[in-house]
Amino acid sequence: MINLKSKLWFVLIALFFIIAGVGIFFISRNNSRPNDYTASKSSTNNEITNSTTTNNSNNSNNNENIQNNIQNIEEEISTFSTKIYNLEYERQNNITITCNTLNDTIVSNGDTFSFCNTVGKATSERGYLEADIFDKNGKKIKGIGGGNCQVSTTLYNAILQVPQLVVTERHEHSNKVPYIQNGKDAAVAYDSYDLKFVNNYGYDIKIKAENFTNSIKITLYKVRTNRNPLTLV
Repeated sequence: MINLKSKLWFVLIALFFIIAGVGIFFISRNNSRPNDYTASKSSTNNEITNSTTTNNSNNSNNNENIQNNIQNIEEEISTFSTKIYNLEYERQNNITITCNTLNDTIVSNGDTFSFCNTVGKATSERGYLEADIFDKNGKKIKGIGGGNCQVSTTLYNAILQVPQLVVTERHEHSNKVPYIQNGKDAAVAYDSYDLKFVNNYGYDIKIKAENFTNSIKITLYKVRTNRNPLTLV
């Protein structure tokens, strides 16, 4: 009788340990699964991030290629030169400042160009010096910015070669100037006399202003935008 009870207790204890062991195994297995899911999700996020970065890089390259394939083509439409007779340093200095300021000016299609607004006021702070000018009575005097009128006159005669550039303001000097024939000059004085024209050419216009020791040259260009088709590979 005693032996039978001892055997039953042994069997019960063995079953207890077996059941406990199986339970611990399944609990341990279930706890390990979230770690596997998190790693997989993290890997997927990295793939999405890398894919987004690659797409952004490709878009940036495409935008750069599009910009590189947009080119401005300049076509000369007129040019005019005037001879410089007065070679004094002050006048040459003023002409250089004005030409440098005017150079590469773009007049958009349909816009009105103003010489005075583009070049600005001639002041000593900007480096302008006193040189010969005419007062209202035709008397030659010294004034800041003397020489500017030869630049505006050269530009005016370049404009006259293009019918679609309509001059809306132009003034003659109070006395004859040596660098252009009568009636073809264009006097300018900030807040007083201006040279203006409207660009009705159908394209933007670029002004190229150059000065040399003995002359001033103004060239006008039609600016046309060319978009080359992209070649996809």
